[in-house]
Amino acid sequence: MKLRWFGHSAFELETEEKLRILIDPFISNNPSCPVPVEELKADIILITHGHADHFGDTMEIANRTGAVVIGNHETSVYLSKQGFETIGMNIGGSINIYNLKITMTNAQHSSDMDFIEEVGAGGSAAGYIIQLENGKKIYHAGDTGLFGDMKTIIAEIYKPDIALLPIGDTYTMGPETAAIAVEWINPQTVIPIHYNTFPVIKQDPEDFAQRVAAQNPEVKVVILETNQSYQE
Repeated sequence: MKLRWFGHSAFELETEEKLRILIDPFISNNPSCPVPVEELKADIILITHGHADHFGDTMEIANRTGAVVIGNHETSVYLSKQGFETIGMNIGGSINIYNLKITMTNAQHSSDMDFIEEVGAGGSAAGYIIQLENGKKIYHAGDTGLFGDMKTIIAEIYKPDIALLPIGDTYTMGPETAAIAVEWINPQTVIPIHYNTFPVIKQDPEDFAQRVAAQNPEVKVVILETNQSYQE
């Protein structure tokens, strides 16, 4: 399993069976991403919510690669009308695809589609639990504030091994509340995301790492540079 970070919340997940999953592929307009969107390949694209800095280059990539796009019901309807292959989900639902299990989780955030001419309803913001072929679970929290289900449903039912958590503050959790989320979820590994893309979400990831070390010293914090990968 290999996770490559493109900055912001955008990831490429390559599984043991060489499936490529793009999550929130905000690439071409992402000032922190050095990778041309034309180089990316995908079998699956996951969208956490409808904001332009997460929906990103979904349509261009899906059109070129034939990837199936997974998102909430409203996003799925919108993309289906544009001719794309989609799977719509909602909070708490799971699907099985390519020997993977993907579960949509709650996220506390807005989700209107702000990239179209007239802002349209984007349904509920979400996160995902991705269970790989070997059973390992990755939690991409999407854009979210701290919420109680992290302590119960996420931690006690889904039990993710790796958590990708926003720390940028202003629009999501900041380092302090994200460290609390780590304490509640108790993953083996956590990777901070959604920071330093724009001045309004400027953060020092080392501050987050120090907070986690003080509260949950057994959790490994991995701070990635853009276009850097983490592999297990």
